[in-house]
Amino acid sequence: MFRIVRFALKILIGLLAFFLVSSVLAVVAYRWLPVRVTPLMYIRSWQHRGDSVYTSWQHEWVPLDSISPYLPVAVMASEDQNFPRHNGFDFKAILEAQVEYERGGRRRGASTISQQTAKNVFLWPRSSWFRKGLEAYFTILIEAIWPKTRIMEVYLNSIEMGPGIYGAEAVARANFGCSAAELSRADCALIAATLPNPLRYSSREPSRYMRQRQRQIQRQMKPIDFLPVELEKVKAGQR
Repeated sequence: MFRIVRFALKILIGLLAFFLVSSVLAVVAYRWLPVRVTPLMYIRSWQHRGDSVYTSWQHEWVPLDSISPYLPVAVMASEDQNFPRHNGFDFKAILEAQVEYERGGRRRGASTISQQTAKNVFLWPRSSWFRKGLEAYFTILIEAIWPKTRIMEVYLNSIEMGPGIYGAEAVARANFGCSAAELSRADCALIAATLPNPLRYSSREPSRYMRQRQRQIQRQMKPIDFLPVELEKVKAGQR
């Protein structure tokens, strides 16, 4: 019996060591390498197998300096206004969401852009305490290894933005007929408005509610600073 327990512990320790080493190496590699595919792409293809909209992915990786400088500002306004300042977790937003729910309000998420990036790139969408634990682990890793501009770059290239549409370049081409670099301030606010549920809300055919959210996000964008790489783009455009 003791031998069996000892053998099982060795296997468990070996698996844990493999996971830790491989996860760190993956995060280090993605510090520079483009993220071409994500688990969510495969999951959506399986969930909607037989539907070419979901199985024929629209996804093209582009660097952050080839994305409109307004899109990072729009997603920060909509999803995570403290993104430049927090270390991956916005505990104030989590507390506010909990208080709102306890007072009878709707349950809303308080995941940061860093957390969403960790989930999109390394994990799966279905929520559980186990996945939340892994999400926290990968969030700590990417915050320690990637600069904020890289987190934003990966986020904007990997996030789901419609049925079979992943990333800024794909949604710009599919829904606005332009490149990601050519998206206007209003376009970016509309894209950000879809992110809570991009399979339900469309930036191609926005509803009245979506237009209302677009205007709200545009107002929220005004006090938010550009990221450093975006600021350089704006300055260059003003020369």
